[in-house]
Amino acid sequence: MKRQKAEWLMIAVTLCWGSSYLFMQYGLNTIAEFNLIALRFGLAFLVTAALFFKHLRKTDLPTIKYGALLGFLLFCIFTCITFGLKTTTTSNAGFLVSLTVIFVPLIYVFVFKKKLHPSLIIGICLAFIGMGLLTLNSQLHIYPGDFLCILSALFYAVYIIITGTVVKNSDSLNLGILQLGFAGAFGLLFSFIFETPSLPATLNGWISILVLSLVCSAFGFVVQPLAQKYTTPTRTGLIFALEPVFAALFGFLFAHEILPLRGYIGAALVLLGVVVSDWQGKRREHEHTLGT
Repeated sequence: MKRQKAEWLMIAVTLCWGSSYLFMQYGLNTIAEFNLIALRFGLAFLVTAALFFKHLRKTDLPTIKYGALLGFLLFCIFTCITFGLKTTTTSNAGFLVSLTVIFVPLIYVFVFKKKLHPSLIIGICLAFIGMGLLTLNSQLHIYPGDFLCILSALFYAVYIIITGTVVKNSDSLNLGILQLGFAGAFGLLFSFIFETPSLPATLNGWISILVLSLVCSAFGFVVQPLAQKYTTPTRTGLIFALEPVFAALFGFLFAHEILPLRGYIGAALVLLGVVVSDWQGKRREHEHTLGT
């Protein structure tokens, strides 16, 4: 696969993930939060497991264990997002979850005791200023949904770091499929404990679940690791930075969400912080390319 084709596939995945916030909000109109997670990931697992059944039969025990760990992290990520969407907008959710791109290097810095590069410091400052403009209301209070989306970004950063480690010793396709199954299983378990599991009662509810399952989860989580092999981490990060833009676009077109001027400035600063924080990685990659 050529790099240009791989990057177009990554943009398609990012577009799908950007639309997921809107479809989650639609889905929550008909079923409860854990129920939504169980159906979304459970159906995605059944579809991908059926498509790659022969490959999945070769799964070993370590891959199953890693799949359970990643599935639990996915469950935590989407629990925060799903509950967060109850009190925030799809636009806010998309921009706040994009803070993952900044949390990943921050975790590396604190865990492995590395120094912060100036571009990362500038990016973090811009992102946090933007986050404040985007989320704080006139009483200087942050809504619970905004906080949950920030927490989701932190969980997602941990998920990315752990995934980068475990894929070295596991089959990436089987790992991607199994994590969907475990995320759906955790959602079903919590739905039985705290809710009454049910199926969507409306056509719009079913459309939301099918799009979330087949497009955002099954397609997204299978294509993303395959396409990423043919492009660079830096370009991948910049492509993923488009996710909140797509989320805001879907929110504007279909949910008629309009941010105040302060919100648009904050959203722009979050995106700028994400891009600036990646400048050092891009420069190092360019230097490495010149040296080869």
